[in-house]
Amino acid sequence: MILAFDTSAPHCAAALLRGDSLLAERREEMARGQAERLVPLLDEVLAEAGCTWADLDGLAVGVGPGNFTGIRIAVALARGLALALKIPVIGVTGFEALALDAPRPALATLPAPRAQLYGQLFSDTGTSEAQLFPEDAIPADLIPAGVQLLGAAPGARPGPANPAPAIARAARPRLAGPRTAPAPFYMRPADAAPPRDAPPRILP
Repeated sequence: MILAFDTSAPHCAAALLRGDSLLAERREEMARGQAERLVPLLDEVLAEAGCTWADLDGLAVGVGPGNFTGIRIAVALARGLALALKIPVIGVTGFEALALDAPRPALATLPAPRAQLYGQLFSDTGTSEAQLFPEDAIPADLIPAGVQLLGAAPGARPGPANPAPAIARAARPRLAGPRTAPAPFYMRPADAAPPRDAPPRILP
């Protein structure tokens, strides 16, 4: 049984799966407040399925790319829960969730700030390095012949409203193998910048 959740976009999303069976899922739109809402949402998903935290065999978390603060909220919670519950946790990118069942080649795209996209190509020979590019200028190396566009690109097949079930399914085969703790998947520097003025002198 896997509990998956994601706050890398302006939402709180969660899903509980047992094998291939989706037991419960929730997705709530929100630009702010994920830190306060995420744990109660997970409690509600478990309660809807008649399960408890002790029933879980693993966790899966969306690691981005996307909103910096949202990614950190979900990843930090996932790592803390895994330690407390003594169960494995797997980080899944938004690209992996989008391309999970798509025929190859497939270009998974996610929205980025300033009319840009994040994109990663999945093909029979492997996976490309993720890139950031203008939404109207997809790099030629990401659009080979016969490619299927997924996600946020113009004309692409949109992804599911709730990414959490796909995150759980992508994580499932990796739960039993070698793994590392999930980490945020950032593709651009943070918008925040340190102040230009020198900090005030601290008196002894």
